[in-house]
Amino acid sequence: MMTNADSIQEQMQMCQKYNADYVPSELHHKIGIAWNVKEKLEPIHGMRIQPEGDTTGWYIWADEYLEADDFFVPLHVTHIDNWDPKIKKYLGLAPGWRFVIAEDYEDVWFDEQLLNRS
Repeated sequence: MMTNADSIQEQMQMCQKYNADYVPSELHHKIGIAWNVKEKLEPIHGMRIQPEGDTTGWYIWADEYLEADDFFVPLHVTHIDNWDPKIKKYLGLAPGWRFVIAEDYEDVWFDEQLLNRS
């Protein structure tokens, strides 16, 4: 099992790989995550807007995005490994970044429009 220090190092390496700023997602802060991530559906999508309060700004879902009010549920970062441990290494990417991952696939990019969302 990875320690928090290992996770931070892996997140910093991901940021270096894509020339992104490192903005930590504190373990006690929340992400918005869709239940379908727990069902191991792919691909997994992530996008980070500006964080507010005790949130990280991350929204994560699998397969297709739905407009339902209850599509995202709050989850403390410390519990992300129970849902899908592949996600944690992306959580240091700064607001404005997105990712899509699946088996043998990774796409990470900056989307400036995310900085205008809240």
